Amino acid sequence: MCQQLNVDENSCNNESNQRPDLVGGPVERESRRPVLKGSVSIADRHMTNDEVMAYARQVASGLQASGVAHSDAINVFMRNDIEFIVCMAAAKLVGAVATPVNWHFSPEDIAYIINDSGSLVLIAHSDMWHSVGKDVTALLERDVKVILVETPSYLRGPYKVADADCPLHKGESSLRDWADGYAPFQDDVQIKPTAMIYTSGTTGRPKGVRRASAVSVKLKNHHNAYVHGMRCLLAAPLYHSAPFSTADGVWAVDGELVLVPRFEPEEYLALIDKYEITHSFMVPTMFVRLIKLPKDVRAKYDVSSLEHVIHGGSPCAREIKLQMIQWMGPVLFELYGGTETGIVTYSTSQEFIDHPGSVGKAVTGAIVKIFDDDGKEVPPGVVGEIFCRHMDYPDFTYQNRHDERLAMEQHGLLSLGDVGYLDDDGYLFITDRKRDMVISGGSNIYCTMVEAPFLDHPDVLDCAAFGIPHEDLGESLALAVEMRPGSALDAEKLTAFGKARLSGFMVPKEFIFQDELPRDPSGKIYKRKLRDPYWENAQRQI
Repeated sequence: MCQQLNVDENSCNNESNQRPDLVGGPVERESRRPVLKGSVSIADRHMTNDEVMAYARQVASGLQASGVAHSDAINVFMRNDIEFIVCMAAAKLVGAVATPVNWHFSPEDIAYIINDSGSLVLIAHSDMWHSVGKDVTALLERDVKVILVETPSYLRGPYKVADADCPLHKGESSLRDWADGYAPFQDDVQIKPTAMIYTSGTTGRPKGVRRASAVSVKLKNHHNAYVHGMRCLLAAPLYHSAPFSTADGVWAVDGELVLVPRFEPEEYLALIDKYEITHSFMVPTMFVRLIKLPKDVRAKYDVSSLEHVIHGGSPCAREIKLQMIQWMGPVLFELYGGTETGIVTYSTSQEFIDHPGSVGKAVTGAIVKIFDDDGKEVPPGVVGEIFCRHMDYPDFTYQNRHDERLAMEQHGLLSLGDVGYLDDDGYLFITDRKRDMVISGGSNIYCTMVEAPFLDHPDVLDCAAFGIPHEDLGESLALAVEMRPGSALDAEKLTAFGKARLSGFMVPKEFIFQDELPRDPSGKIYKRKLRDPYWENAQRQI
């Protein structure tokens, strides 16, 4: 680990095990915590992996008795909780396909996933099911057994859940009571399917990614991302593929997994300090909120135990990432890939500094190429659609939508809908989502390039650029802004701020101020919800 990472001189001393603390000086820390056998914790609750497996074996027997067979799906409609991990383990035991349901979805999308996955069993937190269950049930195509976990107190506060919404109603089944009615499952299938994650649905219907077989932890263990004795802090929701894969990897190496009920910046730092966290998965929105904590608040917590912080899911503004590296040291590792492809590039902190803005080079076994609109490969430095594949990952299809799976492939490679380029050294740079690119008067405007400078504004907590209809230009650029409470920002001030940092055609023509942008806890903003009101009467979508 680097003692110093000088982002101005691009230097790094690789021989020391020290690195900067919160105020820039090197620290040495003797761990207060012994290496423990695997466990899962959340709030004041703790279970060893052996205890989780004992619980999971009873759940597995219940699943089998309910008709769940090998390769069948089971739905998990829960926030991050120990029972989520129990359900993951139980599904593996019987060879079922754990299929999380994004709890931010509408009842229509929730019912669609249950119907599309073919699941016969759904396990849910009680308050969420009580909120949407009636509407979802009315849309189901078959009988589905619903088993509930009473929403625990440590989730009620962070999500503002009323106590009255949590107790089970007459006739409802408790997971614990239901599982206690079965003897532990004694078998353990040899061929284990992997989870089926549905894409987030930021545009269009969610698609279930069904892979031929499970992905080994070896394939994703880049730069010691998964090591025995690791202590991993996880706040991102497990219904997304990267957090789910992270939890699965920690489980595979018998590490300590610390789940966070809901991301709050200062509390996150406190947990790193308390548990001497070594690993974490984060998203750029979390970085922004951590960086914007007052320096004296950040300085209260010791984060020197961190060794490996993976981030991905959305692009990260360069200045935000540099500030994180200067603060925490060279422990940030960025990945690029998707639910469909797995990890195809990986970048260390030093590589990011040497190649600013890059998401790294292709990992061993992966291929990354850039094609133009005619399907021809373009030379380094030329922007085009990114096509990639990890040749060692088991193939996949979209559940019940194989034609769409075939449509995303060219020359044996897959597109995740991203636009970017490779430099002369083979480092990948992502300029935007192809579908988020705004074409205004014939000029391509990449939204992340617009958002990046505004994220540096001290009164901007988060923002999202998108296109809105324009009679002459086709599209013009809008920016939705979430301001710091008490800010006096207005459109005139932000326009001046943008003009000082962006080319004229990239300065948003309209600013929309919102108390909170529509996003899920993973940091992905639902741009569809921002765009749709502007396009619903336009009789076109671009």
